[in-house]
Amino acid sequence: MTTRPTIVVCDGDQTGQELLEEALRVLRPELLGIEVDLVHFDLSLAHRRATRNAVVYEAAAAMVAHGLGLKAATITPPEIGGVGSPNRILREGIGGSVIERTGRRIPGVSPVVATNRPIVVIRMAVGDAYGAEEGRDGGSGEMAEVAWRTERIERAVCRHVAEYAFQAADQLDGIVYGGPKWTVSPVYEGMLKEEMDAASARHPHVTYRPTLIDAAYAGLLTDVHERALVIPSLNRDGDCLSDLVLAMFGSIAGAESVLLALDERLHPVVAMAEAPHGTAPALEGKNVANPMAMLLAEAALLDQAAMLLDDPAFRVAAGRLRTATLDGAADGVRTFDLGGEASTSDVVDDVIARLRATAS
Repeated sequence: MTTRPTIVVCDGDQTGQELLEEALRVLRPELLGIEVDLVHFDLSLAHRRATRNAVVYEAAAAMVAHGLGLKAATITPPEIGGVGSPNRILREGIGGSVIERTGRRIPGVSPVVATNRPIVVIRMAVGDAYGAEEGRDGGSGEMAEVAWRTERIERAVCRHVAEYAFQAADQLDGIVYGGPKWTVSPVYEGMLKEEMDAASARHPHVTYRPTLIDAAYAGLLTDVHERALVIPSLNRDGDCLSDLVLAMFGSIAGAESVLLALDERLHPVVAMAEAPHGTAPALEGKNVANPMAMLLAEAALLDQAAMLLDDPAFRVAAGRLRTATLDGAADGVRTFDLGGEASTSDVVDDVIARLRATAS
């Protein structure tokens, strides 16, 4: 039997927790050929309030210790001075600097544009417009009021984003495409472009097509891409790009999100995977929500485990889980949002059956 890592499981809220519980049913050695230990932290809103977020800090520390995390969707309450978003605490707690989000063709779902290759957005996890200092200054009358915002990016984060984009493109035999608006903002946004150029020099065999962000948006919708695209981006740009890319493929259901912390050698040392959708309270308890993104998040985490542990068995397991999930959709085992009639548990049962049929 191969290496046995520990995955830190962050339980969540509403339908997000239900989907996590369903997806965890596939993480069995007789199905995937690998063994994992699971340690759970209750990140439900009620428990975060009861512990004043102490449980979130504990979960982050556990991820740093073990290197792997899997998170359910959680509620971020709107009240000022409340527990806020656990995602921010987790990002800061593990030193996360990069978010990887992959859009891909979902079998049986027609994409909005003619693309069959994956599009991977590699965005900053911190800085830029998020957490920026902002305010308003008055003047002699309402129309004289001025709003302002002071944004910051760090060269270290720019380097992490750029380097990981080239690593991802290398693995996918893809193209590093896009970038910031460096012509308009050569000092601020230009810092990311400088690191993209430097990463290209370190990876000369990876095709590099830097493109201004506005032209990249247009190119995603109008150009025919015969290879996978990997797009390094600022935090705000990447947030917008991720939503666009997922919509291009027809559904948010076919994508996972991975938060990464990199070491001084620019290698991932902590990875936390999750489904990017929310808690979907209207679907809670109905067994109809789509588990595909949560299953793909597990596959992405197993890929990260293969790199962290230098154990190819986890990459094999990730590929089998991803194939079983997408093949089920291709054969019509889909929930209502993808035009099917299967329940949440039906989809997971089908994935389990396919994994069992292909187990060695």
